[in-house]
Amino acid sequence: MISHDMTEKLYYQDSHLFTFDAVVLDCREEKKGYSVVLDRTAFFPEGGGQLADTGTLGTARVLDVHERGGEIRHYTDAPLSAGERVNGRVDAEQRMRRMQNHSGEHILSGLTHAAYGYDNVGFHMGAECMIIDFSGELSWEQLIQLETRANEVVRANLPLHIWFPNAEELKTLAYRSKLELTENVRIVEIPGVDRCACCAPHVARTGEVGVIKILDAQRHRGGVRVSVVCGMDALDDYRARQDSVTEISRALSAKRGEVGEAVCRVLREQQSMKERCDALSLALIRYMADAEAETNGNLLVFSDVLGEIAQRELVNLLTPKAGGLAAVFCGSDGAGWRYVIGSRHVNLRAASKAINAAIDGRGGGAPEMIQGSARASRNVIESALRVLKL
Repeated sequence: MISHDMTEKLYYQDSHLFTFDAVVLDCREEKKGYSVVLDRTAFFPEGGGQLADTGTLGTARVLDVHERGGEIRHYTDAPLSAGERVNGRVDAEQRMRRMQNHSGEHILSGLTHAAYGYDNVGFHMGAECMIIDFSGELSWEQLIQLETRANEVVRANLPLHIWFPNAEELKTLAYRSKLELTENVRIVEIPGVDRCACCAPHVARTGEVGVIKILDAQRHRGGVRVSVVCGMDALDDYRARQDSVTEISRALSAKRGEVGEAVCRVLREQQSMKERCDALSLALIRYMADAEAETNGNLLVFSDVLGEIAQRELVNLLTPKAGGLAAVFCGSDGAGWRYVIGSRHVNLRAASKAINAAIDGRGGGAPEMIQGSARASRNVIESALRVLKL
């Protein structure tokens, strides 16, 4: 097998290089497309918590990039010929967004480590946000303070210093790292803020990060899991939230800055209406129960207004009046029916199979009461259960 571990890594020379020319050294057909090795590349392979770049090589689309044993392979949707000279184009918008987020993570992690001594023990760059796991707990107030300081670092527009120290220099450096590293260690330093081992491309100056915004935080394995967005991703997130707030403000006829109070008011009104509705439903079912005469057979009631609690209570009121089943069906022929059935004389758990077969239903429960759903029409249900003997 030919070794291609000398591919020139242009992304380390210039993280803002998005177009380049290269010579194809090797192309192999894979299960899903082709893998291509170049003599030089600006495509970053997956690593350091950052996904691989995508883009094009000539007319072929680059779908993924991986480094295996020092060999950088570009996975494409079309073959390229060995010896061919091709133009590569990295998806610049995608790369810039990832660099903004990744450099923003270094800023926030460095400040957290300096202030509290906590390590970044987990890092994932997702489609919607970054997830950072810190080794100790932080309150929301502490996180907001860190967020403010992180954005002050962005505003300061500090230059990043990125290099491969030799073995002797590496021994003298204090830096963050999840792994024990001894060779080919690449250090990313933000002066006075952070020094970390990292293999991914980064912005040239902190100002390029744009903004760092913490979205959410929750306790996680003795520490805290933080959701963060930076740069253009933060702008997209803000726009989406702004659109939501605008829709809510219009729906509730409230100013955008007062939507929280307006929503709470609506929820209080809704709760009050629910409590009144429950009270009315309980009053209604007493009238419905009183209207039913005692029978040695089955009692059936249909309703399109009762909630689940009222439905069960009505069954409890009807059960003493029925020598067989006391059944309440709520819903309609078009939407289907939910049922609750009670009895003091029939083992309903044992009878549920026969009941469900008669009404095209599904459900079960205890010997005294079963519940479920039925797809049969009201006429079919009435005809079946009025005469059903159990």
